[in-house]
This record gives sequence, C-alpha cells and structure tokens, in this order.
Amino acid sequence: MNRLLIKHARVVDPSQRLDEGLDILIVDGKVARLGERLEDKDASVLDAAGLVAAPGFIDIHAHLREPGFEYKETIASGVAAAVAGGFTAVCCMANTQPVNDCAAVTELIRSRAAAADLAHVYPIGAVSKGLAGEELAEFGEMVQTGAVAFSDDGKPVHNSYLMRRALEYAQLFDVPVIDHCEDLDLVAKGVMHEGAVSTRLGLRAIPSAAEDAMVARDIVLAELTGGHVHIAHLSTKGAMEMVRTAKARGLLVSCEVTPHHLALSDQAVADSDFDTNTKVNPPLRSADHAEALIHGVMDGLVDCLATDHAPHHADEKAQEYDVAPFGMVGLETALPVTYDLLVLKRKLPLRLWIQLWSTNPARLLKLPGGTLKPGSPADITLLHLDRTAVVIPEKFRSLSRNTPFGGRRLRGWPAATIVGGRVVWQRERR
Repeated sequence: MNRLLIKHARVVDPSQRLDEGLDILIVDGKVARLGERLEDKDASVLDAAGLVAAPGFIDIHAHLREPGFEYKETIASGVAAAVAGGFTAVCCMANTQPVNDCAAVTELIRSRAAAADLAHVYPIGAVSKGLAGEELAEFGEMVQTGAVAFSDDGKPVHNSYLMRRALEYAQLFDVPVIDHCEDLDLVAKGVMHEGAVSTRLGLRAIPSAAEDAMVARDIVLAELTGGHVHIAHLSTKGAMEMVRTAKARGLLVSCEVTPHHLALSDQAVADSDFDTNTKVNPPLRSADHAEALIHGVMDGLVDCLATDHAPHHADEKAQEYDVAPFGMVGLETALPVTYDLLVLKRKLPLRLWIQLWSTNPARLLKLPGGTLKPGSPADITLLHLDRTAVVIPEKFRSLSRNTPFGGRRLRGWPAATIVGGRVVWQRERR
C-alpha cells in the first residue's frame, strides 16, 4: 500500500467549509483521514509547515496542441507546465489537427496523457465536425471515450440552429456546451479591443458588442432548450450583466474568466510597445471591463477561473501585431497572478479563490476531485502564499514562452502538486 502523510498543513477545503491546521493521510491514492497530529509509521512524510493544502486545482480551459501542433506544445510538456503551475488536472480544447471530433482522437489524447503520467487530462470534444460549424460531431462516442464537455473554442458556433441542436444533444449526456462567444461579422479583422487605445494606436479593433451579441444569443438558446451553456473567457461588462440576469432567472448558464482579462487592460498593448504577447482572443478590454470582471468574481457571479493556455512558437509571435496569432500561455503564472490581484489586493477570501480554481470546476464538469473529503482522490495543491518571485519565461516547462507577465514580481506560488497521492512536482524549499 502506498501511503503519504502530509504534516502541519493549513487545510483549506471549500467543499467542507474547512480552514484549519491539520494533517492529511493518503492511502493508495485516496484521502484516508484528516486530523491533528496523525501518525503512520508506514507512510512517507511531507512536512507542509507554512503551506496551504487545497483540493487539486483544475484548469477547465487549456490548449495542449497535440495532435498536430507539437512544435507549440505537446501533451507531455503541457502537463509538465500544469503541475509546475499547481494544477492537478487540465481540460484540453478540441482545436487540434486532426480536430478532436471523434472517439479516435479523444482516445489518442487520453493515451498520451497516461504516458506522461503527471496531471489528469480531460478532453473537451468538438461541437462540430472539423470545427466547420456545419454538422454536429458524434457526442456519444466521445463521451464514452472520456470527453467531459463540447466546444469549438477558437471559433464560435456561429450557426444558431447548430448551437440549438448541440444544447439539446448534450443534455443526453449531462454535459455543457462551452462557447467561444464572438460575432465574426462584428469582429471583422480586428486585433484588439475597440476603444480609445485602439484609436490612438491605429489598430483594427473588435467591439465589445461582438461578444455581447453572441452571449445574448446563447442565453436565449439555453432558455429555449433547457441546456447548459458555459461562456468561455468572458471579457465584457455587458456579457457579465447578461449572465447575472440569466442566473437570476434560473437558466443553466455559467461562465469563466481568465487571469489576463482580470489583470490587464488594452493599455498593455500600448505600454508594451505592441508586444504580441498581449494579443489574445477575446482581446484585452478597457479598464472598465476588467473592473466589471473583478466585481463579478468578488460577488460570486463568476463560476470559475480558467487559463485559456494558448502556446505559440516564438517565430509566430515575432511578427507584426496585425498578423501574429492570438493567445498567451497561462498554466505557470495563473495562480500568482490571480492570488496577487484578487486575494492580496482586492481581499477576496482565500476559500473563495480556491473554490474558483478547484471545487467549482470539478462541480461544473462533474470531474473527480474538488474536495479533500475522506475517500476522495488525493489530488492536492500545496501553496506557498508568502513566496514572492519574478516570472521568468525561460524557466517555463511549457514549450512556449508567450506571456506578457515576464519580469513581474508576484506573490502566492504553488509549492507542490500531488496527483493520486503521488508528489509529481515540488518546488525547492528555501
């Protein structure tokens, strides 16, 4: 029997409303006991004095690129980045090549993840075949092989009839449809948020209405079908208020926001002298939108945080702003960025921050984890919340370095990541 005893931790588990100094005994990959001064002569001991032990953090929105784009990221490098960032599980989007729109690709992703043997990987299947937005993918086959949700992320489901049918079909499997909300006709060829900064910089711009229009449509379709729509990387104050109204009416609508949409605004494009690492989709919005997102987090409207980890090769990002691809990496910076901003600066209770990264994602996608109750999987994120460090992209485990946070000094970093009772990553204690 494999046994691990975590000693002297501050255990914070939102699922049990727990915040106290306890030991955690793990036996054969499961949480066996929580208690004070536990002893087990057969267990390996991990001294967690000064650390917070939380249910394993889950990123429900990441792009691991494999198959097809292994020069950007592989599943092995992606999960290495995930555990170094404190994540015990990641859900990977379907915009691979070939697209994850069938059981064969879902199985490939799961087998590569099993071979890497680090974080859990939960595939998200495509809504439409080939992400073409014309014909529904085979949801049933993908669910049987491990898909936990459906999304054409990277593209919106522009065809309203197809989105309706997707919401209806997904109910048979009790999974949500995750939509990348943008009206492509309004997006046109925009590359940043439409506002004073884009006007001053002379860049083609994307109005917030492009997101708002598609969120409004999805909420209408959620009401029509009774299906669960999850709004990916919500970025506008208008969309936030529509989600607020939908929830108040009892509709199955949920949403996520990203660290970069909370911590940055469109002014970062100008301040960085057109650094293409600030080019993301949806774009970094103006400060009033970012403030609305923060309020949505603080008042409990936002269901979870998610990285939208989107690795790109350095050569792709080293192009003019107009032509460089959208996206930034996030798995290795998400925890300190959000802890520093939300908990330290905005005084979000620690329990709620952990809930946004752990308990809520597990609940939304019905994943194992999100709790440290006895009998649950021993997926645990240990946090060194007093640690302050500078973001050094050159030290990332990801194959890509496209982050605008390089050089930032942040507080609140992962100390160790435990998956199935096994320490898969640990930072050297100083």
